[in-house]
Amino acid sequence: MIRLIKIIVSGSVQGVGFRFFTYQQAVKIGLVGYVKNLENGAVEIIAQGNNQQISQLILWLEHGGPRSARITQINMSELPPQENLTSFNVRY
Repeated sequence: MIRLIKIIVSGSVQGVGFRFFTYQQAVKIGLVGYVKNLENGAVEIIAQGNNQQISQLILWLEHGGPRSARITQINMSELPPQENLTSFNVRY
């Protein structure tokens, strides 16, 4: 079953390589979607994949993500899957 999840990660997550490391992790897992900084200092992740892939990303985030980041909050919501997502990238 393909799932699309929107994740908002708060804390010290900008200016510490968070997007790059999230991109690497998502590609390694085989997810499609994107990661981008938000104006409020948080980071948004849109990730689409099967249950196992989504669970791997969530587990990685719950264990702190990249060492340089300090995650204080993770908010997640399910969205309808999108056929137009074909790769994972960093958005600016």
